[in-house]
Amino acid sequence: MFGRKQLKQRLIVADRMHLDVEDAPAVAAEVDRLLAMRTRDIRLKGGVKLLFRARIWSQTAKIIRAWMVWVALLDVLTLALNMLMLPTAIAESMLLPAAIIPPVAVVVVFLWRKPQAPWIQGASLIAGMFLILLSVALVGVSAGGEFYERHLNIMLFVAITAVIIFGIPLAWTVTIAAMALGLYLTFQLRNPSIEFGSAVAATLFFASGIFATVVARRIMTILAQKTFLFELRDRRRVAELAKANDRLELLAKTDPLTGIANRRWMTETLDHLWGSDKRCLDGAAMLMCDIDYFKKLNDHLGHAEGDRCLVKVATIIQESVRRDCDQVARYGGEEFLVLLPAVDEEEAISVAERIRKSVEDAGLPNPGSRLSRHVTVSIGVAVQASEEATSPEQLQRQADEALYLAKATGRNRVLLYGPEPTGLKHGTLMTPRRPATR
Repeated sequence: MFGRKQLKQRLIVADRMHLDVEDAPAVAAEVDRLLAMRTRDIRLKGGVKLLFRARIWSQTAKIIRAWMVWVALLDVLTLALNMLMLPTAIAESMLLPAAIIPPVAVVVVFLWRKPQAPWIQGASLIAGMFLILLSVALVGVSAGGEFYERHLNIMLFVAITAVIIFGIPLAWTVTIAAMALGLYLTFQLRNPSIEFGSAVAATLFFASGIFATVVARRIMTILAQKTFLFELRDRRRVAELAKANDRLELLAKTDPLTGIANRRWMTETLDHLWGSDKRCLDGAAMLMCDIDYFKKLNDHLGHAEGDRCLVKVATIIQESVRRDCDQVARYGGEEFLVLLPAVDEEEAISVAERIRKSVEDAGLPNPGSRLSRHVTVSIGVAVQASEEATSPEQLQRQADEALYLAKATGRNRVLLYGPEPTGLKHGTLMTPRRPATR
């Protein structure tokens, strides 16, 4: 059994449907098994049963509280009318047994305001129903005469309404029905106005009606459970579809080799940041990074080593920028595009030089390089001040031009785009030399 705190937690989980069925394979398998059965054979158990009870608790509790309030008000109203319309002696004989109902109803309402352990709420409801049914019966027994039979019938009516509208476990429902029939038979056997056979016959007659009501209640419960099972299955399928779509979207925007963003994602990001304006808030810088002599690396060491180099360089670039705002993407082949929001020229060059130096210090082998025995990168930098009106495409072209000049002037350097491009190699300003291929 679960305590109040545990049941509360389960209610919150079920009500908000935070329990993802696809993350609970046993529950998902049980749902599929139950839905494959005939409707009449459905029997919830285990985690699915707990989920169903938790899901319907709020509505069931609300119905039970409303029913208890209705019975208490009806009892008080009936008692008041009896005091006005019936002889004083008869009305006073009804007063004491009728006074049982209001306090019993209040206790049940209180215990069903918040989730309790199932056995507590089951015991309170069954005990409350017994006292209410007993009270109704005793009112007629105390008054005698025509009231005797009438109130026993009223008692059965009260029990049947509870059986019909209470969405409670079958065992509780059967218990309430059995209590009503037991009380009816007991008092009818003590009824001096009818014979034993008539009392038994009347009890059997009402028993058939109550049995049919219990069966109808059971069918309603099974249908509600099956609807709940369909909901769980549909939620699982929707969750699976959503995750599949998320994976597809991620794959569409992620470079499968390096795990960083691809060209498509970067293009969408740039369009989003710039929007309809040609200015990027607080300015921005773009870095175009290209691995030097990458083709020769593939020729000498093979494509597997080339892939390893790309992954390592992508990791170095990511570790060299601000994770919370800078964006890195593999733009194609051995090229990487880096977006640095809200930086000036000095900051952009500093980041680019940090990337260049980190790649060089990593010591990745490149025996085909004419520059070094290790992998190096050339970086072109383009900066847009906050007051400038430059589109992301223009800024990218500028960074690409700066990269071309960096390759042309010896590689393994950072070059800033401008009217007279300047660059850095190991912290030293460089001027352009003759063009060179990448």
